Amino acid sequence: MKQFTLTIPVALLTAATLPAVSHASTPALEEQLAELQRFQVIAHRGASGHAPESSMAALELAHEMGADYLELDVQITADGELVAFHDDEISRTSSGEGKINDHTLEALKALDAGTWFNEAHPDQAETAFEGAEILTLDEVFQRFGHEARYYLETKSPSINPGLEEALVETLEAHDMIESGRVLVQSFEQDSLLKMRELNENVPLIQLVWYYPDEEDDSRLLEWTGVTPGPGEITDADFQAVADYAAGIGTNVTYDGEDVINVDFIRQAQDNGLPVHVYTVNEREEMQRLLDWGVDGIFTNYPDRLLEVVE
Repeated sequence: MKQFTLTIPVALLTAATLPAVSHASTPALEEQLAELQRFQVIAHRGASGHAPESSMAALELAHEMGADYLELDVQITADGELVAFHDDEISRTSSGEGKINDHTLEALKALDAGTWFNEAHPDQAETAFEGAEILTLDEVFQRFGHEARYYLETKSPSINPGLEEALVETLEAHDMIESGRVLVQSFEQDSLLKMRELNENVPLIQLVWYYPDEEDDSRLLEWTGVTPGPGEITDADFQAVADYAAGIGTNVTYDGEDVINVDFIRQAQDNGLPVHVYTVNEREEMQRLLDWGVDGIFTNYPDRLLEVVE
């Protein structure tokens, strides 16, 4: 079943329909912010259900499938290079061990970041995945350029000092900001505010993660305290986020139970925050969230989501 979304020509969008944070200085940025009012297919670490996460194969598949955004986590190596890698420890998705930011780029490039996928998913194993390299952000941009949009997370900023400065420098060098090619997300509000200080035009997404209070499981908390739990959140809380962010990214469930609902989504939207939910891989759940009116879904299977949306 197709989810229909009202499409408004960019020229007719008023300040009231755009996120309150908009400092857009170019038509391309204005267009990007306007398009956040429409549904976005966000390829979580690429098409990571089909190929090794954050690999060139996964990104190429997602791009070919027609995902709106290629989603990646960004970390910094011991010698100051930006790489696309999710975990702080490298052993799960590479042949190496230790923390990613304890290694130089040369050392990371020598690792096999693909064979693990074949071992974990023998039914989807491909010989071509063996020996996949950990990618630099420059390599990703050089491959897809302005033909794709990117949804980048400042990952673990406390153990990646200098990450925000290096990221803004790289985004500017590749003209990804003013051309409307990038969103930057983080659970860490301080990291987003630092990005804003470095370049006020970077569209930001505040990530949140809701879970039950151990002392009172009827009450939900947010991981970093950036907002109250959904049962206590107010318009003012959403507006505080909208002062610097162009959207909010949230989990839907915790331990199989919903932590947000339609009211949460509508309240966020009414306060200028499109809602993107992570990470959804089953068609039935995708459709449920489309029916709720979410503005985007992170998924390891962008092909599935695109089929549901159609």
